[in-house]
Amino acid sequence: MALSTQRTSAFLPSADQSVPRQWNHDVFLSFRGVDTRNSFVSHLYHELQHMGIKTFKDDPKLERGTTISSELFSAIQDSRLAIVVLSQNYASSSWCLEELTKILQCMKSKGTVLPVFYNVDPSNVRKQSGSFARAFAKHEKMFREDIEKVKRWRAALTEVANLSGLDSKNE
Repeated sequence: MALSTQRTSAFLPSADQSVPRQWNHDVFLSFRGVDTRNSFVSHLYHELQHMGIKTFKDDPKLERGTTISSELFSAIQDSRLAIVVLSQNYASSSWCLEELTKILQCMKSKGTVLPVFYNVDPSNVRKQSGSFARAFAKHEKMFREDIEKVKRWRAALTEVANLSGLDSKNE
């Protein structure tokens, strides 16, 4: 019995062992495709790849569903850093908001979320005004049976907007 316990524990890292995590991706890109896929995100992805940074960018075909696939959740969990490109229509996508909620769950404790405010004022994101207010008005109607989900999305958007990030207007 003691031998089998020792053998098993030899393959499991103990709390005091420092085993570096192996990441499948260095960066996970979160963005609203209609706003940025063929412009900013395309250029950013190209530059990251050119620098040898393994980057996960979703396939445009993934956006057809309304729930995030387990494949996408795995990609988020297996990424070292998330770059969230917040654009005018980001909040209009329940898909993006679900993705953002998952990103924050997985990465905020590591401090590895970088928001990029792409042609939006960070305060509009934080306060959910302008296009963000219009998007949430629609979500509240569409998800009135699950208003807690909308509250989680609002909280996630506020949280990411409060992080130090990059503003495309100032770069």
